[in-house]
Amino acid sequence: MALTDTHCHLNLTHFDSDRFDVLERACQTGVRRILIPGIDLASSDSALHLAASHPALFAAIGIHPTESAHFGPEMLESLRERLFSASAQANKLVAIGEIGLDYYWDAAPREQQRAALEAQLNLAAEAHLPVVIHLREAGDAPQGECVQDLLAILRQWVSHLRAQGNPLAERPGVLHSFSGTPHAAEQALTLNFYIGISGPVTYKNAAMKRELARALPLDRILIETDAPYLAPMPQRGRRNEPAFVRYIADKIAEIHSKHAEEIAAQTTANAGRLFAW
Repeated sequence: MALTDTHCHLNLTHFDSDRFDVLERACQTGVRRILIPGIDLASSDSALHLAASHPALFAAIGIHPTESAHFGPEMLESLRERLFSASAQANKLVAIGEIGLDYYWDAAPREQQRAALEAQLNLAAEAHLPVVIHLREAGDAPQGECVQDLLAILRQWVSHLRAQGNPLAERPGVLHSFSGTPHAAEQALTLNFYIGISGPVTYKNAAMKRELARALPLDRILIETDAPYLAPMPQRGRRNEPAFVRYIADKIAEIHSKHAEEIAAQTTANAGRLFAW
């Protein structure tokens, strides 16, 4: 079984004591590729450094919405410098992210979050790299102002990509660890986005997430751990790690009445199309 973990914060300190063992367990489970997103400049650098150290690892760089309070031209230029200096290093930089909107924590003014997102979307268009999108609604609601604002921004961006004939319009990115409604997912799908499914789909009280997974076309699903967070059943309560992505594949297989091997192959192919690795 060939699996892909499309969102894993393997560069965080949670893994400092046993990172090599975590990677070994992932490889033994069948995980062939792991994407490490940045959330600020320092973590973007560590994601790039880690990706260069192992053939299974790839990196994204970006400023997370909760870290965007001080986003401005200097920070954008710093990202651009990393983007175009690192892109020549064995093609390990494959996306811009984790970027987006977060109205749950409101750690940065919403207007500032939107400005940071738009600037990084433009950078992604310039580099022809897909984006890894974070979305968290106030109160963890399945819908609200956050998803409305996000979809409006993404709709305008993709429209611009199409008008410019930018090939990125065919693979603009993924809404990672998506917890919104099927209607919101459908709108993202019309923009050619992929939908990331993570550990909560396995939780006993997650009927809405399973309903969403059932409604999604299999050729638009990515699976991810978001490790060290959101460990799936039966590992809930433990530190999450990329080997556990197999439980998400198993659950999606159950939901769609497929074999787990088929889901693993499909989601791995989906990730290959999006990230071109």
